Amino acid sequence: MTVTVEEPVSPDVEGDLVEKPALVPSLFPHMPSTLYFSTASERVELLPAEQRKLLKWKITTVTPNVVKNTISRSHFKATKKSHDWLGCWGHHMKSPGFKAIREFQKLNHFPGSFQIGRKDRLWRNLSKMQAHFGKREFGFFPRSFILPQDIKLLRKAWEDGGSKQKWIVKPPASARGIGIQVIHRWSQMPRKRPLLVQKYLHKPYLISGNKFDLRIYVYVTSYDPLRVYIFNDGLVRFASCKYSPSMKTLNNKFMHLTNYSVNKKNSEYQSNSDDKACQGHKWALKALWQYLGSQGISTSLIWEKIKDMVIKTIIASDPYVNSLVKMHVRSAYSCHELFGFDIMLDENLKPWVLEVNISPSLHSNTPLDVSIKGQMIRDLLNLAGFVLPLSKDISPSNSSASSSTNSLCGVVRERWRSDISTDEKVKRAFYLSQRFGDQDFCATVLDVLTPDDVHVLAETEDELSRKGDFERVFPSHASSRYLRFFEQPRYLNILLNQWEQKYWLNRSQGINLLRDLCEKRVHLGNLADSVHHWSSKSYHGHRSQMTSSGVLVSQRSDAEDEDSDREVQSVTTSLPDMSLLSTISLSPSPTSSSSLASDSLPSHDDP
Repeated sequence: MTVTVEEPVSPDVEGDLVEKPALVPSLFPHMPSTLYFSTASERVELLPAEQRKLLKWKITTVTPNVVKNTISRSHFKATKKSHDWLGCWGHHMKSPGFKAIREFQKLNHFPGSFQIGRKDRLWRNLSKMQAHFGKREFGFFPRSFILPQDIKLLRKAWEDGGSKQKWIVKPPASARGIGIQVIHRWSQMPRKRPLLVQKYLHKPYLISGNKFDLRIYVYVTSYDPLRVYIFNDGLVRFASCKYSPSMKTLNNKFMHLTNYSVNKKNSEYQSNSDDKACQGHKWALKALWQYLGSQGISTSLIWEKIKDMVIKTIIASDPYVNSLVKMHVRSAYSCHELFGFDIMLDENLKPWVLEVNISPSLHSNTPLDVSIKGQMIRDLLNLAGFVLPLSKDISPSNSSASSSTNSLCGVVRERWRSDISTDEKVKRAFYLSQRFGDQDFCATVLDVLTPDDVHVLAETEDELSRKGDFERVFPSHASSRYLRFFEQPRYLNILLNQWEQKYWLNRSQGINLLRDLCEKRVHLGNLADSVHHWSSKSYHGHRSQMTSSGVLVSQRSDAEDEDSDREVQSVTTSLPDMSLLSTISLSPSPTSSSSLASDSLPSHDDP
């Protein structure tokens, strides 16, 4: 029987809990507030009854207690069959199923994320990246083969490697160590297919003679623009038997596997309740960094390498996820996802990606689990930015894609719709035509901001202000180097990358600028009618390049999907005078204060 430890309430007397507002205001005028999720030592104030009845959370068979506890503190009512829920923590589903999610609802998955969440797809996609960009950039995963397709390649690698090589065999869609074997003879290869066969990392870094891996929590709030966060704590999971490289030990799962589900069955397994203690067979990640630091090891260097691997792995899933979001999701607001990256350090402290879980275990069996997972989920839900809809927008009669665009407040409505104006399309097509252009040219993307640019930048700054103990790793001031890894360039990634380069050392200046521009937008009324108001600065500086823009944009379409082809062609056939773009000058006013369906999804993973 699984024992779940509840998050402790401190201080002990409930009446002494610190009261917190139910809504977190935006940094910017006319942008929506978001719902606040509290710690166990806080009490969230009650919203008015009319708003409180909107707080419904869809509970599924896999909704973990750590999520249930967190949402209950914000006065959400659990529901199983309601159509008007705001949030759900549930199973991944086949891509067409996402069509049923309404514009005001959030599910904890993206369609297509199994492209890195299934072991075989992960290695296929990372191998494709390695073939394109080389081992220096994508040399952080063990050599892998997928059977039966790669049987001849595996046989050759097996023979070339000699008899002392070890290989680890995994079912592609399993979890919790089920079906995993370490082998060294061809005759030990399981007959059941499909299989993933990997070179075994036979020289791991050991602590007190034990092998271990790291569970890193990675949260993606958006794929377009891509925004990736890493939680600053995590779990370190030890094998419960001291490691030996001897071939005779390969059957000992307590020695060679680090999965908690496997090792908890060992009578010698030692639990650990203290998130600061370096003891037992499960530690907090921060405790590991402290331990390694005491050994004179630069943990910041390891952490930077881990962040690099995470960004590249998420980018490997970009074309699949974005294509399926366009096809099956009404609003980008509706998807977000927590990934569990399993990472191992070798004897040289080089980190290796072992696998990625799209349903990382959130079971909390010990105070250590509660401490780390409780804060992580609370910070994640604050980052997610849950917005209260209006009552009339969630009635059954308003379930069409266009209905909620008629009555929601303007800023939220913009976020929930997927269309952008022709002027915005022209600007995007212009910058995307300069594939991987020089930085000086890309920097001009900030010279004139469209209303949608301002909205995305303000939303991104708002989100960052709610990060808690998460760290945003993409975009960042150093993310330019990653743009070339995208199968196709994305305008909003270019925009955010340039924004970060310009304002990362003076974020308050950027926020003040966005505040001014958000205020301008509303004073000028309907955005669709604001062309002449917003043309205070034009693209005249780029006219020489724009003269042949139709040709340049057509070049871009060769590298894009069919949907983008049609969109860009429709823009370029009637390219307007760029000086009439509905845009916003970055020069503040004098009064300004100068922001593919899965055939078999992986099961839930190991705690």
